[in-house]
Amino acid sequence: MAAVLGHKVADTYSGADAYDADDELEYKSTITENINATYNGISVQDSWEEQERYIIKDKIGKYPRHYYARFASGKTVEIWELTSDKVLDILLPKIKKQYFKKKNGKAKDPRIGVTISKKQIQKNGIQVR
Repeated sequence: MAAVLGHKVADTYSGADAYDADDELEYKSTITENINATYNGISVQDSWEEQERYIIKDKIGKYPRHYYARFASGKTVEIWELTSDKVLDILLPKIKKQYFKKKNGKAKDPRIGVTISKKQIQKNGIQVR
């Protein structure tokens, strides 16, 4: 994806996936028939206020642009770009709903996982390829 978009690939496996001249970038990709993206393994914080701050400042919102790609047979089929504000508008209500279930429950995996659908990507994003 970085090669197609002209970005620099990150040197580590944690944090940003790539960089452009100005920002750290988040990448999500799929090989499914329809583009979508999953943000999983999100740690649950002690309070909703802390959770929201963590999501906005440290986890999802810290990347100004998020890129979603769909691949088929090893080739790029489509790439979409969403701003972090749009991503947060979509994901924060989903995260909030899961937060209270995870915080109060006895889930096998206590971490939060949320998805952005094809419809949400297409409605809120810009197709860049």
